[in-house]
Amino acid sequence: LSNQKKKKKGESDMASPSKRREMDMMKLMMSDYKVDTVNDDLHMFYVTFHGPTDSLYEGGVWKIKVELPEAYPYKSPSVGFVNKIYHPNVDESSGAVCLDVINQTWSPMFDLINVFESFLPQLLLYPNPSDPFNGEAASLLMRDRPAYELKVKGSSRSLFLPTCFSILFNLSLTHWLVSLTFQEYCKRYAKPEDIGAPEEISSDDDDDDSMSERGSDSDDNDEIAGKADP
Repeated sequence: LSNQKKKKKGESDMASPSKRREMDMMKLMMSDYKVDTVNDDLHMFYVTFHGPTDSLYEGGVWKIKVELPEAYPYKSPSVGFVNKIYHPNVDESSGAVCLDVINQTWSPMFDLINVFESFLPQLLLYPNPSDPFNGEAASLLMRDRPAYELKVKGSSRSLFLPTCFSILFNLSLTHWLVSLTFQEYCKRYAKPEDIGAPEEISSDDDDDDSMSERGSDSDDNDEIAGKADP
């Protein structure tokens, strides 16, 4: 009887992908990933993804569009990059990821956390030029790897990073973006301690105050010197 109950429970779980979808979404939202849903629809949402450490994409930030099919988790999710990325297995114009990257190894045992902690990092760390979505990137990788690495790093510097751009526009330093690299600008202006920091008094104001004080002292001395002894 106990085995029959377990079997029925297992069949019930297998027949309710909606419950699994809700559970996996909850796990993803409770993790360190920023998740933006669209009208509370669990079939499509966006996740903020950072480039893997010690990779060509380190320091880059991407907005990933995730679509869950009705048969999830028995069918793999569809993922795509919203902002551009230069990679052999990602279509540069649409951001679509080669389906084989996930489909070949996907099973119901995996969840959404695995997509962002395993599948996408592995994709960026180990591109496969033999199965390209971006023919130019694949060709460049096989023909001239140093040039490929330079192009990847260059594309990663112009990525979508709301905090950095917000600070950029608030400081009216848009023209600096051309001369400063992505890492340099954020290192200068997007540190945690910079948020809400009190406005510093400029050195010009200090000089003006000092000059005013010296001028006041000088006037007082002149006034004293001008008085004759009775």
